[in-house]
Amino acid sequence: IMMKADNRPDGNDRKTVMHMILINKRGRKRERSILSYSKDYGKDTKTLMYFQKPADVKGTGFLSWEYDDASKDDDRWIHLPALKKVRRISGSSKNDYFMGSDFTYDDMGDRSVDEDEHTLLKEETIDQRPCWVIRSVPKEKNAMYSRVIHWIGKESYYSIKAEYYDRSGNLMKVLNLKDLRKQDGFWTAFKWIMEHLKRKHKTVLELKSIEYDRGAKDSLFRVTTLERGRIK
Repeated sequence: IMMKADNRPDGNDRKTVMHMILINKRGRKRERSILSYSKDYGKDTKTLMYFQKPADVKGTGFLSWEYDDASKDDDRWIHLPALKKVRRISGSSKNDYFMGSDFTYDDMGDRSVDEDEHTLLKEETIDQRPCWVIRSVPKEKNAMYSRVIHWIGKESYYSIKAEYYDRSGNLMKVLNLKDLRKQDGFWTAFKWIMEHLKRKHKTVLELKSIEYDRGAKDSLFRVTTLERGRIK
C-alpha cells in the first residue's frame, strides 16, 4: 500500500501557486504567497520554491533535491535576500521548521518508503473516503518522530490524514488534507492543515492553482537559479 501511495501518478513536473497561513495560539495570522516548481528525475524529485509576498519574505527561495535512495541524504539550499547568499541546509537541520511553519524540512520532502517499518492497523472512513490506517516507524534511532499514522485513501492512494508522535510517544502534530479532487487527471489535495498540538500553532496551505506536465526546464533546479531570488 505504501509503495503504491509513493508511486501514485502526479505527472512529470508541476507548477503550483500556494497561499500559506500561519496561525498562532492567539489566533493571529501571517499570510504568504509561494510559487513552486517541481520535476521528477526517475524516482528522485527536484523542487524550487519562491516566496512572493509579503515584502519581508519576498525573494526567499528554497531548493531541494530529494533522493529515493534511503541511504542518501537529500540536498537542500535556502536563499535569504537580506544576507544576499545561498545557505546549504545540513542533514542535521532536517528537523528544523520551514519558514516559521509547522512543517519541518523533512516533512516537506518525499520520504522513502524504505526508511520506515510499516504495519497495517485497520480500515477506517474519513470524509466519506474509505482508508487504510498504517503505522510507519522510522528505522533510524534518532528520528524526530517515534511513529507516524497514515490514513491512505483506497481510491486515490493519497494520504488524507497523518498523526505524528514525538519520541516519548505523545501525539505532537496532526495533518489533514482537504478538498481532494482530480486536476488534469491527477488526484490533488487543494488544502493542507498542519496543527502542532505542543506549540498550539497551525499552518494552512491552500493551492490557488496547480498545473501538471508543463515541461519545466532543468535549469530551474540549479543553485545559480536560486541565487537570483526570482524566476526569469
